[in-house]
Amino acid sequence: MSGYYKKPDETAKTLRDGWFYTGDIGFLDDEGYLTISDRKKDIIIAGGFNIYPQEIDEVLFRHQKISEACCIGIPDSYRGETVKAYIVLKPGMTLTVEEVKAYCKGELAPYKVPTQVEFVDQLPKSTIGKILRREVKEIERKKREGA
Repeated sequence: MSGYYKKPDETAKTLRDGWFYTGDIGFLDDEGYLTISDRKKDIIIAGGFNIYPQEIDEVLFRHQKISEACCIGIPDSYRGETVKAYIVLKPGMTLTVEEVKAYCKGELAPYKVPTQVEFVDQLPKSTIGKILRREVKEIERKKREGA
């Protein structure tokens, strides 16, 4: 790739010294396979800890009453950011915020447990069904601005 069409600023951010910086975070396993685990711009920094929202999402996906989940970072006056979980329940299921937090406390380090939980009917998705975290962030931003 030689750059983004008519976007020199974006090109300068992603192409440096001949390398293409995707913003993906991943790791190589023992057999040399690369696993992409999250996006750098989605990292939540709470009290100096790096929190990868995909990790929390995966824990929530394992809950028997949860159909979908998407965690984002929201402003926090003490920690800088904190975790908020948007959750879609499976049809006919009920769950409380306290139950979600208790479940997460049993699965995650304390600093990764969502401090806020919002139940929603649906989450924004791409045409292939992938949850769009950036749109969830935008929904939250508009709520905070009172729009």
